[in-house]
Amino acid sequence: MRILIAEDDPVSRRTLEAFLKKWDYDVLVARDGAEAWEAFQQENPPQLAILDWMMPAMDGVEICQKIRERTHQPYVYVLILTARDRKQDVVEGMEGGADDYLVKPLDPHELKARLHAGKRILNLQEELISAREAQRVQATHDPLTGLWNHGAILDILRREAERAERQDTSLGVVMADLDHFKQINDARGHPAGDTVLREAAHRMRCAVRPYDSIGRYGGEEFLIVVPGCDREGALRQAERLRESISGESIELSEGSISVTLSLGVAASSDSKICDADLLLRAADGALYQAKGKGRNRVEAAAARSPGNKPLSPAEPIS
Repeated sequence: MRILIAEDDPVSRRTLEAFLKKWDYDVLVARDGAEAWEAFQQENPPQLAILDWMMPAMDGVEICQKIRERTHQPYVYVLILTARDRKQDVVEGMEGGADDYLVKPLDPHELKARLHAGKRILNLQEELISAREAQRVQATHDPLTGLWNHGAILDILRREAERAERQDTSLGVVMADLDHFKQINDARGHPAGDTVLREAAHRMRCAVRPYDSIGRYGGEEFLIVVPGCDREGALRQAERLRESISGESIELSEGSISVTLSLGVAASSDSKICDADLLLRAADGALYQAKGKGRNRVEAAAARSPGNKPLSPAEPIS
């Protein structure tokens, strides 16, 4: 664990450094308050700090207050060193944001115990953050494919539609559906179907751009949001997705299987209006046409002008 010592007295500083290195800490040393604060601006700031209360440039309590003002940074456990032992002084240090304090002259056994307590708290916090992140992932991601789930991908679509409307940019929407998926489940079993879904999701995720979003809309159907794409750009992206699935068989435990994908495309540039529900319905209608015209193909919704009928599927592009 990386730990900062901020101490202007060279003898005390070297003594602390010797103890901490003996206890296998990665030690960073500051000779005054300014150097100490600079250490927290680095790319890999210390997680634990021992700050002398009285230092040139900035005292330990001031540094602690500035650390606590940075609400979006990882938590830093702060020990304040002080020659003051009055209760009022201790309260002042703790109210400044310190987690604990040590009175000089230091007892190495007490220092070691306080550092262990700080490490436990930091480890607990890390576990809590990991648990919270795991809950967030569970709430927004499909457990089988790892893609965004139905609710999350719709939220993304609505946010991107609002952004495109606000910035006057295009937004493409692609609906994709694995062809004859029920036959795979019936003939090969649901475990095989799950394997196909996972592999299809992986291939599609590799085929989209880093700033595109792809989610499992339901069953074997997927929704892809492609910001900044007009009709032609969305069609090209849909064709890449189609080829990512049909280009190579998927390996199952009992042998390989060929899988294809049908896709429907809609773009806000076709209507001059960026409405999430309208785009979704248009892409879904285009997907229905792709299914009806033989599958393993891309269909695009027809362009319209504001005030006309909703977007409708047009001629196939593949």
